[in-house]
Amino acid sequence: MRLLIVDDSRSSLALIAAILREAVIGEVELCLNPVEALEKCAQTQFDLVVVDNIMPEMDGVAFTAALRARPAYHIVPIVMVTSDLDASVRIEAIKAGATDFLHKPFDPTELQARAANLLALRQAQVELADRANWLAREVERATAHLLAREEEIISRLGRAIEYRDGDTGEHVSRVALISRMIAEGVGLSAERCRMIYLAAPLHDIGKIGIADAILTKPGKLSPDEMAKMREHVTIGARILGNGDSELIRTAELIAQSHHERWDGGGYPDQLSQTDIPIEARIVAIADVFDALCSERSYKAAWPIEKAYAEIVRSSGSHFDPKCVTAFRAKWPEIMALMQSAPVADAADF
Repeated sequence: MRLLIVDDSRSSLALIAAILREAVIGEVELCLNPVEALEKCAQTQFDLVVVDNIMPEMDGVAFTAALRARPAYHIVPIVMVTSDLDASVRIEAIKAGATDFLHKPFDPTELQARAANLLALRQAQVELADRANWLAREVERATAHLLAREEEIISRLGRAIEYRDGDTGEHVSRVALISRMIAEGVGLSAERCRMIYLAAPLHDIGKIGIADAILTKPGKLSPDEMAKMREHVTIGARILGNGDSELIRTAELIAQSHHERWDGGGYPDQLSQTDIPIEARIVAIADVFDALCSERSYKAAWPIEKAYAEIVRSSGSHFDPKCVTAFRAKWPEIMALMQSAPVADAADF
């Protein structure tokens, strides 16, 4: 433990130091000037401060108030030594934050006992704070572990859905990456971009409720089959509904609304413009673009440039113009992604 004694009298400093060093285990530092003592406290964390009241430049009350204003000294014990028996001085000192008082002349044994008690209290405070910090770190570590597992499960579930849909699973990874690029382009926060990136792989989770005969049909779907196919968005929203985590709630928004159109002609709720959640507006572009570039049982893959032109052409009708602008601004990165080797798994981020 570290002790600081502040007194403008060299003899008083020497006396108090000798008394405390005799009985207290810890380092004792001395300071003649209260202003210099405050500077010392800014550099060193003391566990007990003993300060005289009557000093030039700054009295003990002002010194105590200034020290208490610092977060590191909110609960550090401060003992004021004074020869003034006026009750008003004690009241001012208490208001300033003094923990205890000693009147001059003081009994050495009493000083030692008070200092020992206050240091024992301080030691308990430090140990409690250390324990609280350790617990906070453990909770943070456990929370990070749980989030990582949640993210991994979502990524793998998204890939499983794509395999059932006849794809290798890379579609969901590309949609996630392109969605994050667009989210960054429209100026969303880093955390929100990350959340969209992690939730995007579940945009078609509702397809697990669609019959294989419809899902993998090589030809054009009939009107009835198309109606059944469109139910995947409401199925997905029900699967993800009432989630507790922000990630699942974001995934629900995307699953429910990624087939809505800017002009109101989408499904299932015919939402338009900004009534469509921004997360869904972003993923809609990434999903359509990558789907156009991918081979399916019912169509051949489009050239990348043709798919890009389709997204741009659909700005203001199918897609949010602001999101399309972000898509265009990120085009060099998107082009590089589409031409690269298999993309990273979402669980890696």
